[in-house]
Amino acid sequence: MNMQSIIVPQISTYPAPDARARKVLAWLTAQQIVEEQLTTCALSGNRMGYGIAQGARQVMEMDGAPDDCLPFGRSVHGLEIVTQRCIFTPEQGFEKRARCPECRKQVGEVLLESLESWMPGETENFICPHCDHEDDINAFPFTQPCGFSNLGFIFNNWDGAYFKPSFLAEFAERLGRSIALVRVRL
Repeated sequence: MNMQSIIVPQISTYPAPDARARKVLAWLTAQQIVEEQLTTCALSGNRMGYGIAQGARQVMEMDGAPDDCLPFGRSVHGLEIVTQRCIFTPEQGFEKRARCPECRKQVGEVLLESLESWMPGETENFICPHCDHEDDINAFPFTQPCGFSNLGFIFNNWDGAYFKPSFLAEFAERLGRSIALVRVRL
C-alpha cells in the first residue's frame, strides 16, 4: 500500500513559495535526507521527485519502528514539492470534522464546501456560520491533521508517524510557520 506523509505550513498563501521550497530542499539535500537531482520516484503527475537518501534515517525514530517506515528499495520513495494552492487531507477515513476556534461548534462540512471559493484564491479565510468568527482557513482545526496551502512537501512512502519531533520542529522553524503533518493512505 502506498502512503504519503505531507508537511504543510498552516497558511493559505505562503509568500514566495518557490523560493522557500528551494531553501528547504537545499537544507534537506545538505543533510543527505533526499537526493539533489529529480528522478522518477514519486506518485503524482510525471512521477518526478527527489529520491530518499541515506541521511533519511537521521530524521526518523528508528527504535521500535517497523523496517518499512522508510521506503528504501521501493520504486516510489521520493519527495514531491507542491507550490500551487492545494488541499491536503487524508483520503481514506477522512472524518471531515472541524470546529470553530472561537465558539467550538462543528463547522467541518460547511468549511469543506467553502473550498470552492478558497481553491481559486477568491478568499483566504473562512467565516464560522455560528458566531461569525473569521480567520485563515487553517485556523479551524480538523480532528485529523489537514492543510490548505500553496506549499507542501510530500514524502512518498515515508511513515510520518516516526518523524522525530526535532525534525518537525526544525521544518516549522525553516518555514517560519506552524505545520501540519498530514498522513495519507492511498
